[in-house]
Amino acid sequence: MTSVGKYLVMIYDDEAKWDAADPSVMEQNHKNHQAFADANGPALRGGGQLDGSTTATSIRSDGGGGFVITDGTFAETKEVMGGYYIIEAADLDEALAIAKQVPSPMGGVEVRPIINGG
Repeated sequence: MTSVGKYLVMIYDDEAKWDAADPSVMEQNHKNHQAFADANGPALRGGGQLDGSTTATSIRSDGGGGFVITDGTFAETKEVMGGYYIIEAADLDEALAIAKQVPSPMGGVEVRPIINGG
């Protein structure tokens, strides 16, 4: 019996490259994501594009029962999470085969099993 699981595919991009790109590159990327969704529809369980990292707000525990809230992403990196898909696959190998098709011309993707919820 095959155990189907859910996986989070996080799309990481270099926002500076997107900012410098011609608008036609973004338009083509949207078309590529639509083609990905059309080709992998049965496996898709959700997804979305995130707003830019400048709109992020991070929350961390202050260690004393309170929180520190700061503008910006949790970690300062060149590539930031710009979108995601939740997919359903028979196993990690199938999830990776699907994730390899995710358009990410300015970065890459990370795949993780969802172990609770989803």
